[in-house]
This record gives sequence, C-alpha cells and structure tokens, in this order.
Amino acid sequence: MTQLDAPTTLIIGGSAGIGLSAAQRLAADGHAVTVVGRDPDRLKRAVEQIGTDTARGLVADLCDRASLDALFAQVGALDHLVVTAPGNGGMGRLTDLDLSGLLAAFDTKLVAAAHAIQCAVPRLSKSGSITLVAAQSAQSALAGTAGLAAVNGAVQTIVPVLALELSPIRVNAVSPGVIDTAWWDRVVPEEERRELFASIAASIPVGRVGRPEEIADVIALLVRNGFMSGAVIPADGGGRLKP
Repeated sequence: MTQLDAPTTLIIGGSAGIGLSAAQRLAADGHAVTVVGRDPDRLKRAVEQIGTDTARGLVADLCDRASLDALFAQVGALDHLVVTAPGNGGMGRLTDLDLSGLLAAFDTKLVAAAHAIQCAVPRLSKSGSITLVAAQSAQSALAGTAGLAAVNGAVQTIVPVLALELSPIRVNAVSPGVIDTAWWDRVVPEEERRELFASIAASIPVGRVGRPEEIADVIALLVRNGFMSGAVIPADGGGRLKP
C-alpha cells in the first residue's frame, strides 16, 4: 500500500494506553495515523513508538470545541475516527460521590466524544467508520462504579442510534474490562492496584486482567470490517459473566 492509498485514521487519546496500542496496530495495518492528545511531549514519544513515516501527533483538547474545530480543519478528509479518551471522574459509591465529578465524567467522555463526532462527520468518508471505547462497568453491577456505569452505559446506548443516524458511516464500540494501563495511576495507589488486579484476575474466567494491545485488536477489527455497524463488542475476559 502506498502512502496515497493508506486509510487516514484519527485517534483521539492516542498518546498512551489503549489509544497508543490502537495507533500502533492500525499503523502496522497500513493506516496513516494521527494521534491526538493534550501533552506535546507524550505525543512526540507516541509517534516515535508508532514508528512509521505516516504517523503524526497533534495537540488538541477534547473538551474544548474551538480546539477540536481547529484540529479537524488541519486534519482534513478522514477515513476513520477512533475515540479512546477514558474521561475523568465518576469513580466511587454514589452516596459518597462528588456530583461535580460525575458531571465532569460525562463531559470528558460522552460529551467530548459527541463534539469529536460532530466535527468529524463532515470530513469522514462515506465508507468510513467511528469507533468508541466504553467499559465493562456499563454491563456489570460492581459496587463503587455507579458513575462509571452511567457514563459508559450512555456511550454504549448511543452506538446503535448513531449507526442509523450516520449511515452509511459505520459506528461501533468496544467495551473493555479491567486493562492494565496508566489510567489506573490516577485512581488507585500502586499497592492497592496490584491487590485489585489480583482480586479481579481471580474472579474472571481468563484469570488475568487485560492488556491494551488486546483492546487494540478489537478496535482494528471494527475499523477494518465493513459489515459491522451498531455493535458493542465486550472484551473483558468474561468479567461480565455471572456464575
């Protein structure tokens, strides 16, 4: 595939974790990837890790519409949009939750993704796709995740609706379980995280937490497969299953 033939793919939240793994996987599949984040240094390192001549990093704030408008004007025509930004806030029991943090969780995940979709659609190929990242919390009743369940449930719920509204552009999502990424550094101290991961590993069928590249595999499938739309694919090691 020549550079002119390469699908153009924009990955928001692509400087680390699942987003970076998705960028690496799609670049290996021949995509010209643009990764978007707020930290120029992290973006530079991410582009180096992707390691292809067609990869680039652009700075933008997903929660700032003017910043997104400028980003998409710079990017131009697109084949695929992938939104992997995990959002901030919403963790904890509802009775203890700072509700301003819950609103922030909606703003930084659901509303931010909606802004990105609005900006992207006029530039997306009619044979292209949008892929979102939700989370297992939307499908599993886990104490302490009411806010996360609400936010990720909202993301999952809009997927089939958008698939109809934006047709023939395809819209899908992946719903990961617990994945070992730096996102956990913001919410759980390291020692508690190790104990949490061990507990989760012991409670799910595959016996371990997930890796970001495993979610990237599902994202690549949803981007590649032209007969998939309106789908939310669980990738949680069987964590949503009840004994």
